[in-house]
Amino acid sequence: MNDLDPLRIEAELERLGASAFRPVVVPVTASTNDDARRAAAAGAPHGAVFLADAQSKGRGRSGHAWHSPAGENLYLSVVLRPKLALHALPPLALVLGVCVARIVDEVLGATAASGLRAGVKWPNDVLVDGKKLAGLLVETALRGGAIDAVVAGIGLNVHTSSFPDDLATRATSLHALGGRALDRSAIAARLLAEIGRTVRAFEADGLAPFLTELDQRDVLRGVSVDVSGIAGTAAGIDREGYLRVITSDGAAHRIGSGSVTTHSPLGSPGARVRSGPGAGGAEG
Repeated sequence: MNDLDPLRIEAELERLGASAFRPVVVPVTASTNDDARRAAAAGAPHGAVFLADAQSKGRGRSGHAWHSPAGENLYLSVVLRPKLALHALPPLALVLGVCVARIVDEVLGATAASGLRAGVKWPNDVLVDGKKLAGLLVETALRGGAIDAVVAGIGLNVHTSSFPDDLATRATSLHALGGRALDRSAIAARLLAEIGRTVRAFEADGLAPFLTELDQRDVLRGVSVDVSGIAGTAAGIDREGYLRVITSDGAAHRIGSGSVTTHSPLGSPGARVRSGPGAGGAEG
């Protein structure tokens, strides 16, 4: 049985009080982000969601291909029309990463007592045990210099038990991590419900409600990195979503975007998460 079904997603969204999201599910598409971008340009409302059982041209950040076989994983893109100034938007990818990490912890049974499992790797990845479990791609459409729509794409590895050779040592899935009774429809609904809550908190208060949790989940803190031509030690994420890097001369740099190369083992998520606006919630 295919565990990705729009009617089941809608029913779960209704149960979670998140019926504003409207999912469309197709067997295969080139890219759910492309589908969502076209729909947004045609006037699709906040909360329009596009999912596919498989993608033929799935992509992540910087155009990197995303492994998208049929029947295995969650490929989801949602149209958002946030009430935000353009300068306030960049940390949204980190907030969505927190949403995914919360869902992952709930699926894997992680608790405050047992310790977090899912970490956030700036700027847009979710990892467990040092391996990539999910990636995010946030694309923005402007009108008159203001935000018209944001398309948030999420790829989450669910059922995959075997990855291509070039990914085998770097990627993982909920199944590989011991997740049981995995259901993509239920996971999608719970993720969307969490996105709804956290986007509202982000609109109201920016990154502030998420800073403590981001610090707990930050797998780059203390790691030797190269990013945007700067080599040093990652020193956390600031309240505007910039990665702080301390170079060997003691200088502190704030980096707003770029691909990170690491030169020492990644850190582990912390044991406790601060409660507050957007914290916790239906798995998600």
